[in-house]
Amino acid sequence: MKRETIFLKVAVVLIGLPVLALCIFLVPVLGDVAVKLLPKFPWIKYFVYFVFDTSALPFYFALYQAFQLLTYIDQNSAFSERSVKALKAIKYCAVVICGLHMLALPLFYLFAEKDDAPGVIFVGLLVPFASLVIAVFAAVLQKLLQQAIEIKQENELTI
Repeated sequence: MKRETIFLKVAVVLIGLPVLALCIFLVPVLGDVAVKLLPKFPWIKYFVYFVFDTSALPFYFALYQAFQLLTYIDQNSAFSERSVKALKAIKYCAVVICGLHMLALPLFYLFAEKDDAPGVIFVGLLVPFASLVIAVFAAVLQKLLQQAIEIKQENELTI
C-alpha cells in the first residue's frame, strides 16, 4: 500500500461506520415517529425501514468502489477502464440513493407540518442533494478519465 492512499482508505472505512450506526439506531426511531404522525398507516414504519436501510446498500457498494479506485491508484493503473467502471458504479449508486430518499420527503413534510418547523424539509433534502452532487461529480470525473485514457492510447500508438 502506498502511503498517500492509506489515509484515504482509512477515511473510506470510517465514513461507513456512522451510516451503520444510523441504520441501527436512528432508523427505528424514525419509523416510530412516522407511525405517530400517520396512525392510520401502521405499515409506514416498514416503508421507512425500506427506504433508509435499502439506501445503505448502494452507499456501501459505492464505498467499496471508492476503495477499489484507491487500490487501482496504488497499482499505478488509475487510468484504466476499471477506474472508469468504478466511477460509473459510484454515479449510479448516488442516483439510486437520491431517488430512495426522495421517496421519504413527504414524511419530512408531514413532520414539519406537525411540529411547525419548516427547516425539517431542508434537512430531508440534504441527503438527496448531496448524493446528486456526488453523482454529477462522479460523472464529470468519469468523462475526464475516459478522455485521458483515449489520449493516452493515441499517444501510445503514435510513438
